Amino acid sequence: MKLLRASLVVLPALLLGPSHSNAQPAAAADAAKATPEEGIPVTDPVVLAKCGGCHTKDSHGNLSRISWERATPEQWEEALKRMVRLNGVRLTPAEAKAIIKYLSTYHGLAPEEAKPVMYLAEKRIQDETIIPNDTLRGACANCHPLARPLSWRRSPEDWKMLANLHVALYPQADEAFRLGINAGGFGDHEKPGDVLPVDDALAYLSKTAPLHTPEWAAWRARMRAPKLAGRWLVSANITGHGKYYGELEVEPGGADDEFTTRVKLVSVKDGSTVVRAGHSLVYAGYSWRGRSKGTSPAGSAPDDLSSEMREVMWVSPDQSHAEGRWFWGQYQEFGFDVTLQRASTEPTLMGVDRSALKTGSQSNRVRLIGDNLPAQITAADLDLGSGVTVRRVVSHTPGEVVAEVDVAADAVPGKRDIAIRRAVLQSAIAIYDRIDYIKVVPESVVARLGSETHPKGYQQFEAIGYQRGADGKPHTADDVELGPVDVSWSVAEFYSVYGDDDKDFVGTLSPTGFFTPASDGPNPKRKFMRNNYGDIWVVATSKTEKSTDGRPLTGKSYLVVTVPMYMQWDQPEVGQ
Repeated sequence: MKLLRASLVVLPALLLGPSHSNAQPAAAADAAKATPEEGIPVTDPVVLAKCGGCHTKDSHGNLSRISWERATPEQWEEALKRMVRLNGVRLTPAEAKAIIKYLSTYHGLAPEEAKPVMYLAEKRIQDETIIPNDTLRGACANCHPLARPLSWRRSPEDWKMLANLHVALYPQADEAFRLGINAGGFGDHEKPGDVLPVDDALAYLSKTAPLHTPEWAAWRARMRAPKLAGRWLVSANITGHGKYYGELEVEPGGADDEFTTRVKLVSVKDGSTVVRAGHSLVYAGYSWRGRSKGTSPAGSAPDDLSSEMREVMWVSPDQSHAEGRWFWGQYQEFGFDVTLQRASTEPTLMGVDRSALKTGSQSNRVRLIGDNLPAQITAADLDLGSGVTVRRVVSHTPGEVVAEVDVAADAVPGKRDIAIRRAVLQSAIAIYDRIDYIKVVPESVVARLGSETHPKGYQQFEAIGYQRGADGKPHTADDVELGPVDVSWSVAEFYSVYGDDDKDFVGTLSPTGFFTPASDGPNPKRKFMRNNYGDIWVVATSKTEKSTDGRPLTGKSYLVVTVPMYMQWDQPEVGQ
């Protein structure tokens, strides 16, 4: 693989020319004099054969650039595709797979390093709380999540080379590196001698994401082949569909890190089943990447649960449990939140059919889902904490227990564990006195218009009730989540310009909170024949719960409906 010679030939002129005099990181001269950091030798014959022509090998077995980098499977895949697109590297599918396997395992991240940024691989849309300041936000997160660079580990010199590569390939990067959060023309340009945003970013990344870490050293010593074959218990939740429970059978595949899978899930809401089969590859002993699809053909509904899905999960270092997301859709907007735990001969509690119980309520039927539950169970075997009395056990099987419980009027609100003898399900059910407010999730999100050539990007909304928590104040960190609330759905205008009429054109919202965007435009029915884009409020109004002043509780989400993503830069295949 070639070394993107633009970064070697063009960049010195770019970085040292008059208009870019301040874009060179301040510590570059000192770094050039520093003793080079020890690299990670490359030993794989395929990597040496396909990459060694341009990435030169030294006497220690290091390949230039590669030996001073570590990354997640998705990031190595993107780097390999860049080599193919820009430098003409020729690879067979088997060679590409072997290279990504090797680099993701022996130049990968430790489980503790990968877990905080798993949301990037899982395609979750969320506000990043890991950005330490506006300087980092401007230099790095103007164009992509900060989780992207934090999915890499590099030497300080390699971080500088990455910055240079950005300037060479992306003209807007130089502006972001010099202006940071003000990139785009706002604020004063840099003055001679200023510390630029790129300098702060490189200092932060060199310290936060260095090549050598205690976590990686420990993981390299204890890493082992994934021994995942067997029966796993699955707990899953999908927005708008509710909770599912079931079993996953994992069988060995063509290599010691490859597997075939079959899963059966049962809906808590209506008892419907989902059966799926697939295959997966586990990188570095813990990074599960797979694909699966329903055993029956998928229907035409975009949120059909038989659709082909990608699976991204983090397997615990002891290989006893896993968690992650199985997702699908043109914009990965649909997905199961999934947790796995190994099945055992011991009784195990997996979940409960309801998320909350109200103080003072009587004869509540609670269904507990589990595995290998005791053959004989009495009310005394069940424990939901103080203030909750198990009146009787209605029925029980090895897979579930139905009990009738009373909640005292003075029971302390909050999350409760549920126990059947020694089997415990932590924070399984909430006790509450009233619902104080409703939150619509996702709280802010993007949907995309579609056309015959560009599929639509949909959104499913859900209304979640909350109790104010121990401090008595709503919208604080100790608030208690109570689960979905029965609501009526509507849309309202988000007024951003005079004569706003977006809610009439952007799309439709179903009685279950499913938003279907309109077709791409232009639309002759709109003023100025505009496209059907716009922004609106998605509003949930409770059918039963009221505020202290007697009005129905409401919540809302901010929805932006925009044009299709006409160009997608990358389509990951690491999920097999």
